[in-house]
Amino acid sequence: MRENDMLEKDEIFSKVLRAGRRTYFFDVRATKADDYYITITESKKFTEEDGSFHFKKHKIYLYKEDFTAFKEIMEEMTSFVLNNKGEEVISERHQKDFKKEYQSENLEETTKSEKSFTDIDFDDI
Repeated sequence: MRENDMLEKDEIFSKVLRAGRRTYFFDVRATKADDYYITITESKKFTEEDGSFHFKKHKIYLYKEDFTAFKEIMEEMTSFVLNNKGEEVISERHQKDFKKEYQSENLEETTKSEKSFTDIDFDDI
């Protein structure tokens, strides 16, 4: 049997999530004993200065005996993030004027602190 045939046999069900430079692959695969497990692969594209690119991949294998605990922790973690930070994405990559806002806030703070600063000469003390 060819290697490609073997790979196709192992992949039972797949979903893809494209998220900017990252792509997540969720695959149900079969073991040699014909039991199922899940692989989650993160693939991230990196572009070199010369225009060429490469992908870095990270893979998680998730077995049935861990499904319940994994799902509970994942739900708890996602709920925590959404409850504390909401669904709005806040980052330099997603907010084009992030640095401008940060710089203007710093400028305001600097101006305020400069206005409240009193110049004292030690000879006056």
